[in-house]
Amino acid sequence: MSRKTTLTSRAEEIYAESDGTPYAPHTESQVDEMLSAIGADSVEELFDIPESIRYDGEFDIESASEQETRQQLTETLSKNETPTEFLGRGYYAHYVPSIVDHISQRSEFITSYTQYQPEVTQGFLQVLFEYQSLLAELTGLEIANCSMYDAATALGEAATLAARLRQTSGSRVLVPDYLRAERRSVLENYVDGADMTVSEFATDDGVTTVEEIERAIDDDVVMVHLETPTPDGIIEENLAEIGSLLEDRDTLFCLGSDPVALSVLQSPGEVGADIVVGDASVLGLPAAYGMGLGLFACREEFLRQVPGRLVGVSEDSDGTRSYTLTLQTREQHIRRERATSNICTNQAWVALRTAIHAAYLGPSGLVALAEECHRLPEQLATRLDEIDGVTAPIRDRHHFREFQARLEPDARDVAEELNENGFAIHALDADTIQICVTDANADAVDDLVRSVEEVMA
Repeated sequence: MSRKTTLTSRAEEIYAESDGTPYAPHTESQVDEMLSAIGADSVEELFDIPESIRYDGEFDIESASEQETRQQLTETLSKNETPTEFLGRGYYAHYVPSIVDHISQRSEFITSYTQYQPEVTQGFLQVLFEYQSLLAELTGLEIANCSMYDAATALGEAATLAARLRQTSGSRVLVPDYLRAERRSVLENYVDGADMTVSEFATDDGVTTVEEIERAIDDDVVMVHLETPTPDGIIEENLAEIGSLLEDRDTLFCLGSDPVALSVLQSPGEVGADIVVGDASVLGLPAAYGMGLGLFACREEFLRQVPGRLVGVSEDSDGTRSYTLTLQTREQHIRRERATSNICTNQAWVALRTAIHAAYLGPSGLVALAEECHRLPEQLATRLDEIDGVTAPIRDRHHFREFQARLEPDARDVAEELNENGFAIHALDADTIQICVTDANADAVDDLVRSVEEVMA
């Protein structure tokens, strides 16, 4: 009898002994032993499922053909109200060309998880290498991770990297008052395990000043984080001066941004940033309000501290250019005490879509898109400012994608009426709204302005 036959027979025995449950292959005696160890009489005691939602063997759903099912779903979904979104504050939509879907949904890409075996995933590895190269060029930094979860976790990873580089002293991360609450919450969760704290400093008219950083910083600060554009849509104006201030200190400078904005803004590397984080999925994905792609780039001297994975290029035995995962500092791949992060999955497929979109646009197309993201909010703010009761923008600053406006009536009531008219905007408080406009909703700007005029009349 062969070893394969013996193993197959044993598998069949276990399957039979486990009451025909292949996903929990425990024998009855093994189950009894585990229940005894935890003091339970039955497996049922481990679950608290109300009778009303327990599966009784029937779904009570009438069978239907594929065509009938599509018709029913179309009819149901047509009942949803779908306002035109002028929302932003970290979630942005740009037109995603159809080529992104066509290429990314090829079987060799859509079925690939992590590219452990370079001999069979050269195409995907090359795409990830190109993605890293794109980020390195846009950020002006030498090293870029090939995928992170999202912007918030990338920020958390930046903070713990800073702590590892400064293990002797320092336990505080400085963030601006405009940092979104959900990103700060993730950051605080990350640093809590590293015995670090997060402190906030005030901005002046929406931007960070050197004077405020000087007041807030101390020897215990391991990292200062800023964002440009800010969640209010404002371009930070003093980054080079702040970078010079931090250069002489044992404090890392972390800057948040995205690939579209970085195509026209001064490169983070030029202003002294040590780490760049953000959301790269502004290219390749529509606004998903949760799903994203964490951007993470840093200086080459931090190479061994980068979380996750890096794709590198080399040559095979025949001298052919080839790609492979050259650095994997996650806990699944090396001893846990040496791991820089416990990130246990990746966003490689989303990074693939970002790379395809960026390649489709090319350098000139990317710059043109960014310039449009500066021009559109400026034009819309000018038109809204002409309406009685509206002051737009509130701050006399350069804006990117979005801006805030002040209303004389209650801004929350105005936002509600606009929503009833088919337009979704942010109402930040009783006086302030925020509007985001990109190439994805620019065609609805005239209708939005008319609706605001009606509501304010």
